[in-house]
Amino acid sequence: MISKTLKFAILSISIFCCGINVRAQNIMAQTFYKHDKYLSSDKLQGRFPGTKGNNDAAAYVKKYFKQYGLKKFGDSYYQPFKLFVKEGINKMKSDTVVTQNVVGYLEGSDQNLKNEYIVIGAHYDHWGWGGKQSGSKKKDTIAIHNGADDNASGVAALLCILEKFSKPENKPKRSIIFISFSGEEEGLLGSKYFVSNLPVKKEAVKVMLNMDMVGRLNAEKQLYMGGAGTFPNGVELMKKLGENSGLNPVVFAGDVGGSDHVSFYKESIAAVGFHTGGHPQYHTPEDDIELINFDGGALVSEYIFKALREIANYDQSLYFIKQN
Repeated sequence: MISKTLKFAILSISIFCCGINVRAQNIMAQTFYKHDKYLSSDKLQGRFPGTKGNNDAAAYVKKYFKQYGLKKFGDSYYQPFKLFVKEGINKMKSDTVVTQNVVGYLEGSDQNLKNEYIVIGAHYDHWGWGGKQSGSKKKDTIAIHNGADDNASGVAALLCILEKFSKPENKPKRSIIFISFSGEEEGLLGSKYFVSNLPVKKEAVKVMLNMDMVGRLNAEKQLYMGGAGTFPNGVELMKKLGENSGLNPVVFAGDVGGSDHVSFYKESIAAVGFHTGGHPQYHTPEDDIELINFDGGALVSEYIFKALREIANYDQSLYFIKQN
């Protein structure tokens, strides 16, 4: 029989550990809020490619990539590329503009596995002021489309996850590429460019995780993901990680979706896309910070951090599994 003293000690330890976890989640929620608030502020005017707001968003991401110790490929965290802007988007006349992906990597700790790479990404661009030729759902309304959920939330999660990986105890066996794409709204242009101009050998890139609209966790705590079956035991892993996570993962083996991870899937690289669901504010000027669920964003960030850590430390081989 367990003594009353021992029972009390066990209960005290449980309460203490629970308290630590709650405080950690609160801190991550505050961090998520900080990143989302800046990226979705009117100051950045909707982060449309080729604008100062888009460049400022890229500089913000770069600052944290550098702060948390990511290495550069070459001499810059930027991977510039060009895209054509149709007349009528973002109050612009037809023009070719320069924008950039923001890229860095964390080198793995295993002598052999560090030559394999897991990619985690989220696009930072949005529709600026909108316009008739844009993807806005309110084409006749010229107003800042702040994109707090689409996709300041994904970048906020990316930076929260990066902060956790910057701690020595979380160093992975495989190397991890962190990337924030531009040009997603115009047709996955940043991710297409990256996949066509990889800084490492294509066969070394094993899995890609993408976050697009993860800031509106609903009352059922549903985190949706497509493509979990594109790498070995992916579906089982994602379901297992849902236990005691505070989330209800909705896991699809296929149903890869329509965001930047599709660029990888089309090149036979395993790819999983995460999101918390659609809403009426999608691609409108009303997608603002006041509607973001920051506690939910912290839960999602923690879940994806654990998924990324597990995949980067996989004991078995990682390879692509095509889905129907």
